Amino acid sequence: MSEPAVPTPRLTPKAIVRHLDQDVIAQDDAKKTLAVAIYSHQRKLDQSETSIAPMTKSNILLIGPSGTGKTLMCETLARFLGLPFVTADATALAQTRYVNEELEAILQRLLDHADGDLAAAQRGIVFIDEIDKLKSTDGEQRGASGESVQHALLRIMEGSLVRLRGSDAQNEARYIDTTGILFICGGAFVGLEEIMAQNRSYGFISTSGADDKTILDRLNARVKPTDLMLFGLIPEFTGRLPIVARFQDLDRAALVRIMTEPRNSLYRQCQSVFAAEGVELTIDARVFEEIADLALEYRTGARSLRGIFEELITPILYVVPDQPEIRRVTITSLFTGPTVERTGA
Repeated sequence: MSEPAVPTPRLTPKAIVRHLDQDVIAQDDAKKTLAVAIYSHQRKLDQSETSIAPMTKSNILLIGPSGTGKTLMCETLARFLGLPFVTADATALAQTRYVNEELEAILQRLLDHADGDLAAAQRGIVFIDEIDKLKSTDGEQRGASGESVQHALLRIMEGSLVRLRGSDAQNEARYIDTTGILFICGGAFVGLEEIMAQNRSYGFISTSGADDKTILDRLNARVKPTDLMLFGLIPEFTGRLPIVARFQDLDRAALVRIMTEPRNSLYRQCQSVFAAEGVELTIDARVFEEIADLALEYRTGARSLRGIFEELITPILYVVPDQPEIRRVTITSLFTGPTVERTGA
C-alpha cells in the first residue's frame, strides 16, 4: 500500500513572512504589508484565469531610507515564489530622451529572466527604485521632467500590451501584457515626514475605546495620496500605487543581526571561504558592533557593511592561502590585529 502524498504547504501571508525572516532582518510591518499584497495579487491572477471580469491590480510603493532592505526584500520574495524579477532605476529613466524604449527594454529583461517563457514573464515582478527622484519640479522642461516619466510609467503599470524589441523565428512582432505584472516602486522620499506632519487629516474623528485609538493611530501614520502629491508625484501615478509599505532606519542591533543571522550572512560567507582553506574563523560580537557603529556614521544603512567587513578580512585572507599551517584566526576588535593559531604551535 502506497503512502499518502504529503500535501504542499499553502502559500499564505504568514508563510511568506516566515521565509522573508530567514534572509531579511527587521522591517516586520513592511514584511506583513508586502506579504499580504503579493498573496492577494497571486490569488487575483489565479482567479482571472477562470473569470471574464478584468483583474484589478494593486501595485506597491516602498518608502524608506537607502540601505534598509527594500530591494533585498523584493528579490527574496520573487526567488521564494519562483517569479521572474528585474530591477530598474527611475533616475536613469529620467535622464533618457527615449523613456518608452527604456521601458520596453525593462520588460524584455523580464522575459529574458523568465527564459523566454512569456506566460511566466507576464506574472513577474518589476522593481523600480528611486521613484522619488521623479517628483515634478516647477520650471522644469516638460520633455526631461520626472513628471513625463511618471506619465510613461502609467501605461505599463495599469496594464497594456507592449511590443518587445526583435521578433521570433517567423519574423512576427511579440507583445507582453503587463496586466498581471506586479510593479513595486521604492524610494527614500526625503522630506515626506515633514509633509505628513503638516497634513494629518484624521484628527477630527472621535474615538471611544482602545481599538478605535489604535485604528486612528494607524491612519495617521499611513502615507496618504495627498502626501505623495504634495511631495511631487502626480495624482494618476499615486493612484497606481495604492499599497504603501514603510521601511524604518536600521539601528545598531539590526545591523549586527544582518551581518550574523541570515542564511547567507557576511559572517557565514566569510567563514565558508576560510573553511575552504582549512582555517576556522571566529569573530567576537564586539567586532560586529564596531562595524555597525561605523555604518551608522556613514548613514547608508546596511549598504556599507560589506565594504567595512571586507576591509577587516582582506589583509588576513591575503596571507592565509600561502600559510597552510594556520588553523584558526580569531578577531576580537576592528582596530587590533587578529590572533592566529598554527599547527604545532
